[in-house]
This record gives sequence, structure tokens and C-alpha cells, in this order.
Amino acid sequence: MKKLIKMAFCLLGIFTFTACSDFLDVNNNPNAPISENLPLSAKLSAALVSSVNQETGQLNQIGAFWGGYWGTTSEGINNFVDLKTYNGPAIRHQRDGIPVWENGYTNLLYYQLIREQATTEGVLFYSGVAKIMQGWHFMRLVDVYNNLPFDDALQGTVHPTPRYEDGKTVYEKSVNMITEGINEIKNAPAGTTAGADDIMFKGDKTLWVKFGNTVKLRALIRQSEAGNQAYITSEIQKIQSEGTGYLGVGDNAFIQPGYLSTAGKLNPFWESNYKTVQGVSTANHQDIRPTVFLINKYKERNDPRLANLFVSVGTDYKGVLFGNPNAETEYERANTSAFKGPAENGNKPAALFKSATQPSVMMGSFESLFLQAEAAQRGWITGSAKGFYEQAIQESFKYMEVAASTFTTYNAQPIVNFDQATDKIERIIEQKWLSLNSISSLEAWSDFRRLGIPALPNSLDAPTRTTFPHRFMYPESERQTNNEEANKQGADEITTNKVWWDK
Repeated sequence: MKKLIKMAFCLLGIFTFTACSDFLDVNNNPNAPISENLPLSAKLSAALVSSVNQETGQLNQIGAFWGGYWGTTSEGINNFVDLKTYNGPAIRHQRDGIPVWENGYTNLLYYQLIREQATTEGVLFYSGVAKIMQGWHFMRLVDVYNNLPFDDALQGTVHPTPRYEDGKTVYEKSVNMITEGINEIKNAPAGTTAGADDIMFKGDKTLWVKFGNTVKLRALIRQSEAGNQAYITSEIQKIQSEGTGYLGVGDNAFIQPGYLSTAGKLNPFWESNYKTVQGVSTANHQDIRPTVFLINKYKERNDPRLANLFVSVGTDYKGVLFGNPNAETEYERANTSAFKGPAENGNKPAALFKSATQPSVMMGSFESLFLQAEAAQRGWITGSAKGFYEQAIQESFKYMEVAASTFTTYNAQPIVNFDQATDKIERIIEQKWLSLNSISSLEAWSDFRRLGIPALPNSLDAPTRTTFPHRFMYPESERQTNNEEANKQGADEITTNKVWWDK
């Protein structure tokens, strides 16, 4: 945490990115900001890019492996070993680990700087957006690490060893922060909102409020099994009283800073998992494959999304086994289905890979509608659970380039139809899982931890057949600088210690 405090001083009055051409450069070092005092408009764009890069990159990758979507080819057997084996000490390693903690708090610092400058300048819209995004990032960190600093965080040397707070408290404080942000956005005077620098909603106050409410709904759904119903009911009533509602049909939280067909400025998800600017397949495109489990779930439903997601092998689709330690011919590159993109789709957009300059997904309308379907089915909100469920599938079809006319036949199948489901929550989560595939995969892992749906097969390289990953261990950087506080949280083993809502 001391390293993050030092970073806060480096960032005071300055920011990471200078202009569109720079904040698009994903190869820039986010910990080496230039010495220039930037306006809020530049800071907001840069912060949103940093947020979505973590969401669609680091967090999406973790969730894709642990949420049942991805495995690797036989040629890629030595890739992502730490995630396949649930190797907590390696994942938390300061040099070669997966720095979710560090990146998360760096993003929180960005929004803290925006809040401070917006407060000084009296610009409510920017401080409101910053509070919503801070709530988002704090809860993301809880989802991965559980207890963490909140009140004592982001305050420079005031708290060199910041006090941890339990995950439940951090969730509640994050929800309150988002509520504050919503109120500030609503009260922002006309003419003081963002414009093109708001690369998610172009200064649309209503969409930002809907987004904030949807993030709060996600937080409440997350604790469905945690015995916290009185709190959930109270917060749902606050959202209803506010009155704006949630992201609905066509309301996508997409980030589009103006990606370019230039090295380092392509959509990062594309550039990492599909093609370089020269059109060469990336290492991930060559060796990441869908799991057999995922392929079979699409096949069982005659799901039209399958053909847009992956390349067929002959007339069939072939997956791999997650964590398979054996290099078998059946699971080699040539014998398994790679991600499909325009190059494999007659130069037309495919489900996940549409163009090198496609927008990045912070939250899709389909996720919001599935959240509303579950909330309605649980009796938390008004509206038809079936209606939300069907709209969510249709929005997923639209995003994955599936013809709208196919929905009626698809939805009529007993394995899909909402009315024919004996367990309607399970039916909602099944379709949510199919829709979030490789888009917001951390949500899939979280739903599995929360409900055990779908019943994912374990990694073949797991420590035991019954151990699944529940969290990350606190990183070495934190153990070195704030170990006394970290030790107070008790054990943090990946497969045995859970985050607070994982019951």
C-alpha cells in the first residue's frame, strides 16, 4: 500500500495520459505519468479507458478461465499455468503475478484525483461519475480479495498503513458512494456535464444514473445468498424511489475513445486475443480455446451464437479440457475451434471480434436485463422476469451478430423457454452465462461462486478434484508494506477462504 501512496503523490495535479493519441496507447506505463496539469475532460477519458482495459483484459481473462469458458491447446499447455493450477503464491507474486490489487487501486487513485479537482472547480457531473466508478472498482476488489482498505485508502501519507474493512462493509460503503454520485449527476447544472470526453455516455445524465443503479443492482444480486435481505430490500426501495431505473434494451455501457488501426491503438481485447495490426494471429488466438463444456452447452440448445463465436473444425465445433496437463493430439490447434473474427467470417463482424476499432464493453445491456430478470424472479423489483429474460437473450443475439428472426425458434425449445423451466433462477443464470462468454467473464465466475450455476467441471490440474478457486491472496507488495493489517484478515488461501458473499 505504501507504493500506492507514493503513486498518489506522483499523480497529484497530473495524470497518466495527455491526449487521445496517448490514452489509446495501451503500451504506455500507467505508473509513469507526465508532469502536466490536465483538465477534467482529459482525465475522465483516460480514467475510463484504464477502467475498461482492466475489465476486458485482466479481469475478463481470470473469469474466462475460472468461469468455465477458456482452456488452452496442447501446444499452449504451458500457458496460464498459475490459473490452471490455482497457484495462489505465484498469482500474488510481485513481479510475475496478476496485479489486480495494484491496478484496481491505481484506477481508484485516478478517480480520486478527478473527484478532488471536480470539487475544487464545483463541477458536480465529474465528481458524480468518479464516485460511481470508484464504487465499481472497490467492489471489484472485494470480489477478488474480500477485505481491504476503504476509508483509509487514497489519502497519501495520512494513513501509510491503511486499515482494512470487511468486504460487506466495503460493499455497503461503495453502494452509498454510487448513490452520492447519482445525486451529484442529477443535480449538475445544465451546461456543466461532459461532452465527447465522456467516452461512455457522451454526458448523458440519464444513462449515467441508469448505469449507477445497475451497478448497485449487481451488488445486491451478488449477496443473494448472504442472508442480508433487509439491507437488499432497503436499497432496492431507494433505487425505486430515485425513479430512473436500470440500463435497458439498447442501453450499452460501451467505451469508444476512438480506437485506430495503428499498433498500440487498436481495441485492446482485439489486439490481445485476435490479430495484431499486421493481421497476424496473436499467441492467445492461437492457443486459447473454448472448453468442451462451453461448446456442449451451446450445442444442447442449438444455439445460433456458436457459429459466430468459433471456427468449426470440419462440420463440428471442438473444445478443450480446462487445465489438461497432457498434450494430446485431439486438443491441438488444428483440431480445435479458435475464436472467429472477420478474417474467418467473410470479412463480416463476428460475435466477439467485429473490427480492430470496435468499442470496449464495460457492461452490456444483456447483463443488466439478466440482473433485472433475477431480481424480478426473486420478487425484489416489479416487472416480468420472463420479459427481462427474453429481452436479455435478444440483446445478446444482437451483440453477437445473430439474426433477430432466430429468437422465436430458439426460445421455443424446452431447454431455453422460461415458462418450461422448473428452476427459473437456474434458467436465467444459464443464459446469462452463455451471453457473458468472454465479454464480462468475471461475472460468470462470481455467479458460479454464488450459486454453483452452471455446474462447471474442475481444472484437470487442480490441487484436488473438489477444490475450486474462491479468491486471490493479498499480493506480495501489500504483504511487504502493510502486513500487520493484512494479517488481521486471517487466511487468504485461494481454494479454502471465501469472499464475504460466497456462501
